[in-house]
Amino acid sequence: MNIVIVDDNITNLMIIEKILQKAGYDQLVLLSSARELYDYLQLDPTSSDSGSVEVPVDLILMDLMMPEIDGLEACRTILADERYEDLLIIIVTAMGDSYKMAEAMDAGALDYVMKPINKVELLARIRSVLRLKYEKDLRKERDKRIQHELNLAKQVQLSMLSEPIQKDDVAISAVYKPSFELAGDLYAWYQISPGRYGVILLDMMGHGISSSLVCMYIYSTLKDAITGIGDPEAVMIELNRRMNQLQMPESLENYYFTAIYFVLDTAEQTIEYVNAGHPAGIAIVDEEVQLMTNGCCPLGFFEEIEVTKGVIPYQKEARILLFTDGLSEGLEDEYEVAISKLIRSLREQEMEDPKELFERLQLSSELLQAAKDDMCLVMVSTNGFDCARGREKVIRTGRVRKR
Repeated sequence: MNIVIVDDNITNLMIIEKILQKAGYDQLVLLSSARELYDYLQLDPTSSDSGSVEVPVDLILMDLMMPEIDGLEACRTILADERYEDLLIIIVTAMGDSYKMAEAMDAGALDYVMKPINKVELLARIRSVLRLKYEKDLRKERDKRIQHELNLAKQVQLSMLSEPIQKDDVAISAVYKPSFELAGDLYAWYQISPGRYGVILLDMMGHGISSSLVCMYIYSTLKDAITGIGDPEAVMIELNRRMNQLQMPESLENYYFTAIYFVLDTAEQTIEYVNAGHPAGIAIVDEEVQLMTNGCCPLGFFEEIEVTKGVIPYQKEARILLFTDGLSEGLEDEYEVAISKLIRSLREQEMEDPKELFERLQLSSELLQAAKDDMCLVMVSTNGFDCARGREKVIRTGRVRKR
């Protein structure tokens, strides 16, 4: 134990020192003022920059009434420094003013001892705050371990997200802004066969660890479902079946997710999709806007679901934008207004990069930091859109379009 005793009265310093030494505390530092304490802790109250070195101190016993700087001011100053925000401080005072005692507690002191010093009381107070320190240290170590595990889980989750695709017939990419270390949104895409691509965006109910774990469970079935089954209706029925296998006892919360899944066939020039209770995808086909609304209820609610597939053909070119409801909430707009804003931003300047579109939405940094839900954008462009590279593109009709 490293204990610092601060008192402008040399007699009080000696009394406390003797009591503590007899009780077995021998690592003691005696100081006569708050200024000496600042110097010992390498703390400069006039500077906004904290020092980098933390002086090892476990407990401070500090007099309340001292010249120049009293115990209350010193207490506030020390605990305001991030190096010492958890430091244990016991105020020693001859004043019986309850208001002053309350003020000391508000300043961050954990306890107080009245003068003249009572040995039994002093040692009991010290043991009490030391138990608190022990619990705090355990909690900090546990929190550090949990944070380490969360960081590892986050890396695992991020590694599951599909890498961007840039091919002659299609470009697929996404931007993702999770609101927590672990998120409940997930996107994935796979090439089913030459010219056919399956793309899905889902939003799991809730946030944090539990939603992330359920998300990872669903992810384990995605590749087999999309590449093995392919058809949007059959894939959604299979994902709903898998989700129902996970349902918990009635005493626990049942999970569900919304999703939108489509198959893009660049040879047949079709988009087949199912929307399972998800915000409508936006498809701009041959300069026309179509909302992808056909589908079914969210997955995981019912064992049997009826699914209606939507089909969107195109002649020349298509762009598809999928997003989660965290984005429309982040825009602080009604759903219909958010859809209009996304369409307008998408059409004002043809682009292939969802990150560029996300920046054009001009979400404030404060809003992003305080976001209550994950934000995700997935953008898919067929070969008719090549604005990002700014070069001529030969489309299927044989005409040359200059961008």
